Amino acid sequence: MRARAPGLLWGLLLVLLLAGCAERAPTPASLAPPPAPPGPPPVVLIPPTPDGFMYCVPYAREVTGIELFGDAWTWWQAAADSYARGSAPAAGAILVFQRTDRLQSGHVSVVTQVVSAREIRVTHANWGYAGKARGQVDRDVPVIDVSPNNDWSEVRVWNGGSYGREYPAYGFVYPGGPGQAV
Repeated sequence: MRARAPGLLWGLLLVLLLAGCAERAPTPASLAPPPAPPGPPPVVLIPPTPDGFMYCVPYAREVTGIELFGDAWTWWQAAADSYARGSAPAAGAILVFQRTDRLQSGHVSVVTQVVSAREIRVTHANWGYAGKARGQVDRDVPVIDVSPNNDWSEVRVWNGGSYGREYPAYGFVYPGGPGQAV
């Protein structure tokens, strides 16, 4: 038996050395999802007008740094020479709603998160619906794309209990320098 002992020890040592090369079982830390990428810029709280009312246009301008003026529906055309525009949602971009009978000045919302190809979260001011006063800032509100071509030209906004009616939208204006449509 003594002659076998050194061979057995060498064999055991070899097994231990090879075990070090084997893949380790995952630990709880390695099973955790990777950290989320940095999110959009923080939402800046700007003071409402002296009467406590906040409009969508000055809110969007303040939190994104996009220097556009006028009614919300005019922002799409006004952005043509100064900012990139397109139909792909991106955190920090502004979703520009068209002018309608219900939105006579249009509307703008700041994208805070892209959830999927057809869902985003926005923060915006002065979006009212039944039971909710206008002039307030609403954060991380779900918006879905209901356009037939998945181009964000028709959207529905979450109204505190369900998605509201369809609204036509031009698309997204992206912060930064001038650019072509995306």
